[in-house]
Amino acid sequence: MFKLKTQRLFTANANPSLEAQKFCSVASALSIPDDDQPNHQFHYQKTSIPTTQIQQTSHTDPKFYISALINCKNLQQIKPVHAQLSVNGFINDPFLVNKLLYVYVRYSAMDDAHNLFDKMPERNPVSWSVMIGGFAKAGRYMNCFDTFREYLRSGQQPDVYTLPVVTRVCRNTQDLKMGRLIHHIVHKFGLHMNTFICAALVDMYAKCGVIDDARKLFDMMTEKDLTTWTVMIGAYAACGNANESLVLFDQMQEHGILPDKISMVTVVNACAKLGAMNKAKVIHDLIQKQHHSLDVILGTAVIDMYAKCGSIDSAREIFDKMRDKNVISWSAMIAAYGYHGQGQKALELFPLMSKNRIKPNRITFVSLLYACSHSGLVQEGLEIFSLMQEKYFIKPDVKHYTCMVDLLGRAGKLVQALNMIENMKVEKDVGLWSALLSACRIYNHVEMAQKAAESLLEIQPHNPSHYVMLSNIYAKAGNWENMAKIRAQMTNKNLKKTPGFTWVEARNGVHKFSSGDHSHCESKAIYEKLKSLVQKLEDSGYVPDTEFVLHDVSKELKLGNLYAHSEKLAVAYGLISTPERTAIRMTKNLRVCGDCHTFMKLVSVVEQREIIVRDAKRFHHVREGVCSCGDYW
Repeated sequence: MFKLKTQRLFTANANPSLEAQKFCSVASALSIPDDDQPNHQFHYQKTSIPTTQIQQTSHTDPKFYISALINCKNLQQIKPVHAQLSVNGFINDPFLVNKLLYVYVRYSAMDDAHNLFDKMPERNPVSWSVMIGGFAKAGRYMNCFDTFREYLRSGQQPDVYTLPVVTRVCRNTQDLKMGRLIHHIVHKFGLHMNTFICAALVDMYAKCGVIDDARKLFDMMTEKDLTTWTVMIGAYAACGNANESLVLFDQMQEHGILPDKISMVTVVNACAKLGAMNKAKVIHDLIQKQHHSLDVILGTAVIDMYAKCGSIDSAREIFDKMRDKNVISWSAMIAAYGYHGQGQKALELFPLMSKNRIKPNRITFVSLLYACSHSGLVQEGLEIFSLMQEKYFIKPDVKHYTCMVDLLGRAGKLVQALNMIENMKVEKDVGLWSALLSACRIYNHVEMAQKAAESLLEIQPHNPSHYVMLSNIYAKAGNWENMAKIRAQMTNKNLKKTPGFTWVEARNGVHKFSSGDHSHCESKAIYEKLKSLVQKLEDSGYVPDTEFVLHDVSKELKLGNLYAHSEKLAVAYGLISTPERTAIRMTKNLRVCGDCHTFMKLVSVVEQREIIVRDAKRFHHVREGVCSCGDYW
């Protein structure tokens, strides 16, 4: 009966399956069908009952009021039914009053619902569940907690419908203290083995950032349904451990649980975060094997997955095959071209949107401006920025301004970028000043970098990346004294630089390297390959650029540091562990080092390999000595 409603909730919520189950359970308890479904319990003919008829007629049959409530389309139609229930003595009927309460909540009339709830002489679990769920849905979280507290004090046992709702509120507010209290209540009433409640608790712990607690609870569950597995898989992806998401996905299938479209979207998103092409192909094959149609949601997720795994052509192939595409699908494809450095192709998609009667939104323009920024299309970016406001009447927000500052800054127009920041009327954030600081690093503009860094540190005084960026700018300029001061500030505040890591796909797995890493089981072979590779490149004219070792040390130490960068180790391992002439696919958590970028271009020539690198900002497709970024990143 509630299938259509549930599917709508699946597409609208961050944790769709929990919310959908909650709706189904409460709605089923109230015996209120969807608007487009017959009421099989009472076998009534669904007709529209005029408000005047309700006001003028006295009815003694409860079925009449049930029909009347179901036919209500707005608050104005609910009030006369409420009045007649009172006049005809039905206001104390728990069954009818719960239905009235539900309809008030359904149309977001929470104050009216609360007034009715307060006057109810008898409240059963359905009454409490509807009221608590209504406050949660309306975002009135304190009212939700207060009502739940009253529920406990009433002496009634909280049910399997209400506890997940309150748990989800803890998740949404990231109130870990309250979440743990709810967990204790679950144990107190012996509901700790309930799959539905445990899934909500796992999700809450994960969203509150305590992934270990989420996994501990997950492992303790004797029965895990598809919802629970999906929640845990999504939780690992959200906390940055996408590899564990894919491991869990494999385990889920080993337990005989077949993924549905919702779980497929979750694992596709996890694969996109990991950036592993071999996994992407396996997952896509599974989607096809299980005959899941690539609708707007799943299709868009697959586009994003292929794009973030380095195959823009595969992403476009999926995009072209999708029968239905919405503005999110178009924006995702435009964004994909942007971070792959194909700005012109991103711009070519824009007029096609209009031909397909898709109106661009804010995200579309962020994607377009980002594409212009990473392809050096300054004039085109300025035109898009004006078009957004003048034709589509979209007022730019801080994300649009950030793209513009990045666009101007990368092009060396630092003064123009700073003027835009100073004249904008929206609140400035970290991303905006970081874009300016990055531009200052490229062009070694120390004075403006100091201004940008000061603004950043006012917003985030304990973010080590801001100190590191300014320190590197000082080092690049040879200002070792100021660099030392910044490093000393970091030490005094106990701030540590984010370590750089590079992952490379090889032998059906993903291998992780850090600078100077000797932990890999094939470390000896990796360093031998790297040594011979460096010798071969130096014979071809490669000169290591020690400018990228930002420490005041000897040239010999600088060379040693450069040779052991994580990117170079990953390249060396890729060469010895993948078939000849196949692409080497890598991911870097930070920006690619400039010397490593040069190194990879030369390797692509002498080894006849394509190297695809996804760094923190964009993709680099290195082929025959040329990078897709055009050395503009």
